[in-house]
Amino acid sequence: MKLRPRTLAMILAGGRVDDLTVLTFHRPKSAVPFGGFARVIDFPLSNLMNSGLERVAILSQYRSYSLINHLGIGEAWDMTGRYRGISILPPYIGYGHSLWYRGSSDAVYQNLDFVEFINPEQLLILSGDHIYRMDYRGIINYHREKDADLTMACIKVPMREAHRFGVADIDDEDGETGGRVSRYREKPENPEYNWASLTVFCFKPDVLYKVLEANIKEDASYEFGRDIIPRMMNENRRVYGYKFKGYWGYTRTIEEYWQTNMDLLGPDPKIKFADWGVRTNLEHRGIRDCQPLKIGDDARISDSLIYNGCIIEGDVERSILFPGTHVEKGAKVKDSVLFFKNVVGKEAILDKVISDVNTTFGRGVRINTEGKPGPREASVIGWNNFIKANTIIGSGCTVYPSLPSEKIPKQVESGEVIR
Repeated sequence: MKLRPRTLAMILAGGRVDDLTVLTFHRPKSAVPFGGFARVIDFPLSNLMNSGLERVAILSQYRSYSLINHLGIGEAWDMTGRYRGISILPPYIGYGHSLWYRGSSDAVYQNLDFVEFINPEQLLILSGDHIYRMDYRGIINYHREKDADLTMACIKVPMREAHRFGVADIDDEDGETGGRVSRYREKPENPEYNWASLTVFCFKPDVLYKVLEANIKEDASYEFGRDIIPRMMNENRRVYGYKFKGYWGYTRTIEEYWQTNMDLLGPDPKIKFADWGVRTNLEHRGIRDCQPLKIGDDARISDSLIYNGCIIEGDVERSILFPGTHVEKGAKVKDSVLFFKNVVGKEAILDKVISDVNTTFGRGVRINTEGKPGPREASVIGWNNFIKANTIIGSGCTVYPSLPSEKIPKQVESGEVIR
């Protein structure tokens, strides 16, 4: 007899975020590399594993290959077995009412047959592109205790930032744990409250079915924050907020993505991979088989994360280097995140650079080293590029992926976009 899982988790993992520019040209945001060896989606997956939740569906649409290749069969997160596993649910065209996913709620709606087949007691819907650690059993237990139709995890953000999020007004019914949501607004221009949604939703499946049906029939857009939660509030459903107090990395923009990576560094980092129990697929890109890290006699390394397969002969300061990166003698890398198989040539200097995979910086290249003192924007280099020797690139620049080297000027002014 098939056991009914108490909770089915669905991860919204298929979107592209324009604010991450060239990092999401060829992959969804959830598959963007993070922290030297992982992918962004590894965080919700590891949270699920550590919470004992083993039945997971991935809703993927935009350029899914890298994500599918990374997930494999779910073995890295111990999600293989008779009644556990990862199911990837892409959209389909050509039969019945099939369409590309038109939004987060539509993605779930188009897969209600899968949800009904699994027949869970709770449906946990998660974003695949946030960096945090959470034991989901806390929100699930609170959801059951309150007999809620929806329980949403929220974190308090500064009021000046609240306009960027869906925000809830949560009463003090249960003190520090949570309370009833009395008001909710999606990205208000003038916010009056500041409990921001983490896009961690626990639903009663039967209630969600009805609300999704109404959303599809009556609304012009299909998003949980914009449409489903306001609809449930208008219908006076039992909506509760679960107050989250831990670290939350919101990586929507390049600056936020850079800062969240930097939160791995320092004497007391905000993100601690070992303590958090983060897992990744070590078969992807052959991470498991990389040679040990090699450090040259003249190399200098401080406050950095550098992984197997790297060769360091120059200086690396406060940076994160993925496997296969080579920093040649006399080169300097500072405040940077370099993805797999980057090469930094002799005497090159990279300062606050995010570089995608398979990029080579020729001898004497300078990036983000000029300009006025004070805060600088990260410069972002798309994958498969060769930056010619002695090229100078300013602050906040963007270089598109796979450009012929002659299309990249020898002097790129701050803020320029090279296509």
